[in-house]
Amino acid sequence: MRFIFKTSYAQDIGLARHEGHRFWYSVLGLLLVASPWLLPEYWLAQLTFVLIYAIVGLGLMLLAGFTGLFSIGHAAFLGVGAYTQAVLTNAGLPFPLALACAAGLSGAVGIVVGLPALRVKGIYLGIATLSFGFIVEEVLARWESLTGGNAGLHVKNPVLFGLDVGSGTGFYFLCLVVCVLCTLLILNLLRSPTGRAFVAIRDSEISAQSMGIHLAYYKTLSFVISAALVGLGGALYAHQIRFLSPDQFGIIQSIDLLLLVVIGGLGSVHGAFLGAIFLITMPQLIAAGKDMLPAAIGQAPGLQSVVYGLVLIAFVLFEPLGLYGRWLKVRTFFSVFPFYRKGLFKRQKSFQKSDRLR
Repeated sequence: MRFIFKTSYAQDIGLARHEGHRFWYSVLGLLLVASPWLLPEYWLAQLTFVLIYAIVGLGLMLLAGFTGLFSIGHAAFLGVGAYTQAVLTNAGLPFPLALACAAGLSGAVGIVVGLPALRVKGIYLGIATLSFGFIVEEVLARWESLTGGNAGLHVKNPVLFGLDVGSGTGFYFLCLVVCVLCTLLILNLLRSPTGRAFVAIRDSEISAQSMGIHLAYYKTLSFVISAALVGLGGALYAHQIRFLSPDQFGIIQSIDLLLLVVIGGLGSVHGAFLGAIFLITMPQLIAAGKDMLPAAIGQAPGLQSVVYGLVLIAFVLFEPLGLYGRWLKVRTFFSVFPFYRKGLFKRQKSFQKSDRLR
């Protein structure tokens, strides 16, 4: 097991805790930069989707994982960002300005949703955000003069500083840069007083209020930042799929996003990336496994939904901390081996059981 003795303030506030972190993140960065030359075009496109969904996951993770406010309508912010980007880009607005407008408009819509939602919490907050998602989907379908309605809307390739970055490699690097910047933004935000206020609200609203934290302000701020990040991801998503229709941002998409943060690991930045990888690779694995199953099962409609449901139930029951929580336990096992005790995480499990009964 690694013990870290901090001897300076700079070491205490550093993003990387020790040299091992710096080494492995550097290796990961080099692999990501070299991916266009290591992966075929199809898998590079899937990796681009992972980066986009990771940005969206960071936004929802900030709201659900770090502030404790669950939303079942975040696909609406994804749709607002995607359609804003498509309309402005098609109108000839420069790509960086369109990207900023997509994030800004999504954040503004987040204020509209966040302020009324302050009066409710828990399942009632989920119902309120779900209703908002239905409203946005209906507006996108009915406002045909702007969005194209159910006929859909084509999206032009992004042009950055006179260069067309709509190709696989160029757009991949664009998404990689945006994803890295968003990750650094979230990491630094969580270390700030604002991020600590979010976590305090998640743990106990009464305790946070007693310490002088303004609940309405910080809850609304969390909604705004979360919606802006999701809208930013939606803008990139629009260029990646190049064709938008209202049904792409319905309840199924919202459930997928919630699945992303729950399975990835609530309350962890790594969980957003692990959840994005799961969300992109799971359909590929299901499609590959269909041929190994009997025809009555492999060709049955709704197989993917059934598998998703079973996986979600399994994680909720047996690993509530998600993929990142499982990785922490595996890492701890090898760190303390052969002194690992079966009851090492017993306190955590007993708390979760009591929490379910409350």
